[in-house]
Formats: sequence, structure tokens, C-alpha cells
Amino acid sequence: MKISTSIISKAAILTAALPFLYEYVNAERMDARLWLPEINHGCTVEYKGKDINALQAKQILSTYSPDEYFTNVRLVETRRHIGNAEAYTVDVDSASRSVTVEASSGRGLLYGALSLYRHNACTDRSDSPVNDLRILNHWDNLDGTIERGYAGKSIWDWNRPMTEDQKRLYEKYALANAMAGINGTVVNNVNASPEMLTDEIIGNVAKVADVLRPYGIKVYMSVNFASPMAIGGLKTADPLDKKVSAWWKAKADEIYRIIPDFGGFLVKANSEGQPGPCDFGRTHAEGANMLAKAIGKHRGIVMWRAFVYSPSDPDRAKQAYAEFHPLDGQFADNVIVQVKNGPVDFQPREPYSALFDGMKKTRLMAEFQITQEYLGHSNHVAYLAPMWTEFFEEAPQDNVVGIAGVANIGDDENLTGHPLAQANWYAFGRLAWNPDLKSSDIIKEWSYMTPWISLEGKDLDDFTDMMESSREHVVDYMMPIGLHHLFAFGHHYGPEPWCDPEGARADWLPKYYHRADKTGIGFDRTASTGSGATLQYPEPMRSQIEDINTCPEKYLLWFHHADWNHRLSNGETVWEALNRHYDSGIDGVADMRNTWRRLEDCIDKEIYADIDNRLLTQHKDAIWWRDACLEYFGDIAGLKPVKPAMHTLDEMMKVNLGIDNYTNPSSELLDSKR
Repeated sequence: MKISTSIISKAAILTAALPFLYEYVNAERMDARLWLPEINHGCTVEYKGKDINALQAKQILSTYSPDEYFTNVRLVETRRHIGNAEAYTVDVDSASRSVTVEASSGRGLLYGALSLYRHNACTDRSDSPVNDLRILNHWDNLDGTIERGYAGKSIWDWNRPMTEDQKRLYEKYALANAMAGINGTVVNNVNASPEMLTDEIIGNVAKVADVLRPYGIKVYMSVNFASPMAIGGLKTADPLDKKVSAWWKAKADEIYRIIPDFGGFLVKANSEGQPGPCDFGRTHAEGANMLAKAIGKHRGIVMWRAFVYSPSDPDRAKQAYAEFHPLDGQFADNVIVQVKNGPVDFQPREPYSALFDGMKKTRLMAEFQITQEYLGHSNHVAYLAPMWTEFFEEAPQDNVVGIAGVANIGDDENLTGHPLAQANWYAFGRLAWNPDLKSSDIIKEWSYMTPWISLEGKDLDDFTDMMESSREHVVDYMMPIGLHHLFAFGHHYGPEPWCDPEGARADWLPKYYHRADKTGIGFDRTASTGSGATLQYPEPMRSQIEDINTCPEKYLLWFHHADWNHRLSNGETVWEALNRHYDSGIDGVADMRNTWRRLEDCIDKEIYADIDNRLLTQHKDAIWWRDACLEYFGDIAGLKPVKPAMHTLDEMMKVNLGIDNYTNPSSELLDSKR
């Protein structure tokens, strides 16, 4: 099926209620439309209440009809879902061509109404979120840069009043989030500037909160723990100092006066140079509880990140557990400890963090990274829903009350840089709502709502298979059988297993993780001969990963320093397995390119060409990864790679992209360097 690339002008239906429609209809690129509803005549909507979220749902339905057959929608507040404000029920009456959405609150009506835009969604059903908190974390800085952002500059500008263009953008952003099930956003970087808490910026944040509120989205802020010293004139930020706690209480009161539904604070403390309570001889719990008390009367929450590691610890993967496990049960009720999905740092594959087992008395939030810091930035296709599904299948969820995702959003026209990265934003929201959803169903759901894709039957199946396999291909050519953190220093784009810049911390360097030598490769985390990280996991997993012969092969070199000639279950040696996986990753990207080319007639021409070029870059990068790693490790071990490299090891070791942490390298730059 061919897709039309024309953009139909329907200015007559633009309404003051949804002013961002003008930008949506006249977008230069079709991927700027995200997964927003197709514009049409709208439908008749009945709603008798005054709730702001339900009224927003009514306006959206009146502008975009979700179904050609059903022409009437009733939004009804009932006691049917008392106790779950976001739950809803959809009842369909085919005879009268009407749909009734019932919920106990306007937020439930909003989510029920927006669910009607999914493919074949006008059916009898009920739904409710598994996780109460489904929050984007923007790592956006005051100067407009985005740490680990690969889609342009920040969409926020806290130093100036909001413009009408920005308001339209924020409304589009809000609707996209609400349709995915996301209900909160942390608007600034966890490496927070104290200036975020100045009066002018708080006032500007309040204006954004006003725009997002009708879509059921709360605003949160990252705060710098030393703000009382930086902007408050105090000589300390000791959480047990009465003047410090009074300063935070006054600041919280100030925020809630103008943002009455403000969500709360996100804090990165005593990590990577950020200040925290440990600077004053206090614990993470004492610091978090002080902030929790300051916002407690306002029903705000404190999300306290567990991403901590010491340069002197023998194993970075153990540090979060070592610091936070002893504090289990000491955090206030409105504190949520935010834990990365894995124990190191958003690698393409990690075992789940042992903290999900180790904190039974504390509310937890799982933190994912939607932006592709370690998965090829905005150049590589890596559909991340299978990775997150793997986490949900393996990690205990007993105390998890929320899911956070480090956003991949910037001011590029399509907001995500790579067009297919939009699927990760959408999938994050859907899995945060319901972790039991199948990643294959989510990508089909997203593709049906995406205007630049028109797929049915085998074409849709082929596209789904391509997306479903994409992350595993990245794992194969970046970190096979548990190798990890082999990335270039600083910007983390491309392979650099040899890097050793002067003055760098050991646990920032690939050698710390791969530990390759003449005898073998991998990080020994066993209790018998290694760091003992396996002891942080419960039985029977502990015994399974402790034994090199029963450890899942996908985690083999994460937990073991294996001899080069160690035999895997299929009879291959470690060296042979590494060669096979690197080649499999390359072949997988080639297969994705072939699939993409077969789908050309189903894709908008401009976006097809864009993604085709990025897939070519990804294929070249995969070869670069194989050659760099196998030549380097082979040189150490005295082993020869199965396939000859395109460049010598010396040539590859001289590659320097010269980019910062905010930049996605262009294909032209990469071709000139690698």
C-alpha cells in the first residue's frame, strides 16, 4: 500500500481550544505529527461535568473522531472505579453508534477517551494503570543543552516568558504524553542548577504546568541539594540544620502557591560530583526525609536517585546496593528511591539491579533511559521495549510504584532525532502503564497511529520483526555475552576498549570492565574469586550466576572472567562466541536495511530516505565495533579474528570524533573519522 505524502490543509477546523493544530497540520515533515490523531470532522461528545481533564478530552474528541463508524461519545463520571482515579471502562453500543467512557475522575475519562484512538479500540473493555507514577526525566540544562540528548536543544526556555509557538509545542508534547499514558515530567537535569529555584524560573515553570495540567501531567523539578548555600545565603546544607530545613520548607511553600499540583523533587546526591547529605556526615535517608517533610503537607513526593558509586570501591556495580540496602525502611512515606534498571549505567543489556530485591520496606521507582546514550545515539535503530520487558520479567516488582524514563526529546522538528526513536517514547509510556503488554503489540499499535507509516499484513509483520530484533542486534555488536562499557570516553559513541585518558577515574574506563588479559576476559563478580556482587542477589539466582557453567550466557562476562577457551553450552569457545555475535550484529543490521528497503512504498519518501541513511551509518558502525573490539582483544590474547578488519588496530585507536555529550555525530563526520 502506498502512502500519500501530501499534507491536507484543514484550517477551517482549527480551534482556540487546540491551537497547536495549526503546527500539526502544516508540519513540514510528517514525523513532526508524532502519533497524534488524524484530523477529521470530530464526533458528538456529551459531558455534563466541569473537570479540566474531562473537558480536555471532550475538546479532543470534538476535533478528532476516533472511529469512522461511532459518531457519539459519552463521558460519564461514576463510582465504578472509586479508588483508582486513572482507571476507566469503555462500553460500546453498535446500534446507536455510540461509545460510553466511564471513570471516577476526569483523568480516567481523559485516558479512556484517548485510548479510543488506538487501532480497533472501540470495543467493550476496562483498563487501569499498574504504576501510579509514569514520569519523563528531562536532562535539560538552563543553557538549552541536553545532557545525553541527541534531538537538538531543549524544548524549555526557563529564562524567558513562554511564547505562543512554545505553548503550541507544549500542548502537542502534552497530548502525545497523555496518549502514551505518561502523567508526569521532570523538566530539568538531575545535575541540577540551583538557579532553577529562583523566583523568575519558578514562575516560568508554573506557566508550563498550566499548559500540561489539562492533559493530566504533573510537573516536577530536579533540585541541587546545596541550593540553600548557593542561592539562599546559608553556610551549610546539612539536612539536620534547622535553618536548612526551614529554607526548604519556605521554598516548597513558594512553589506550591503558584503550582498547587506540583509533583515534587527529583534529587541526584553524592554522585558524580553532585552535593548531598553525605558531605555533611548524614545519610541519604536523612537528606531525603528532610526534603520530604518540607513538601509533605502539600502531598508532594521526593524521588531520590540511587545512582551512586565511589571511585575507591572495587566494583561499581555493587555500590548502590552497598549504600542503600542498609537504609531500607528508614525513608519517609513520601520518599521514593529511584533505581536504574541495571547496577551500572544503562548498558544495552544489564542484569537487574539487586536493589529491587534488597529494599523490601521502601517504595521504589525503576529508571529507564529512553535516550540512546549507549545504543548509538540518534543514528541507530534500537527499539527498547524488549529491553524493558526483559527487566519486568526478571526483576521483582513488589515495591515498585512508578517508572521513570530519561527523555529522548529535543527541539528537532520530530522531537526525537531518529524518526523511529518516537516508538521508544511511546513504548515507555505504555509499558509504564502496563508492564505486561507485549512489545510487539506496542510497536504495531504505534505504527497504526503514525501518519508516515502505512503497513498491513506481511509488511506490518516484517516491520514488527525488524523493530523487535533491533536492540538484540545492538547488543550483539556492542556487548556480546555480557561485555559492557566498552564505549568511547565522554560522549559514549563508538568503540574504545583501549581508552585510558590521563586523570580519568578507573570506573569510567572500559579496561575496568572488560579486564581482558592473556588468559581471558570479563569481570569476575563471583563470591568465590571476585568482587562478590553475586551475593547481592537472592537464591536461586545467586547460585545460578555464581557458577560459570549455569550463568546465563547473555550475562557470562558480566559476572565471570572466562578463559578464552572456556566452552559455552553450544560447544563454542568464548573467542569463537564473540566472533559469532559481532558478525550476527552486523548481519542483523544488514537484514534491517533489506527489510526497510522492501517497505519503501509504505513509508513517506522523506522519512524513508532519512532512516535508510541512518541504517547505512548503523551498519558501518557495527563493522567498526567488531573490528575495533576483536582486533584489540585478539592482540591481547594472541588470537586472530575470524574475519579481517577493514582498518588496522593502530588506525582505529587514533579515531577521535571530537564531539561533546550533547551531540549526535553526523554520517559525514563518522565517514571522515572511522
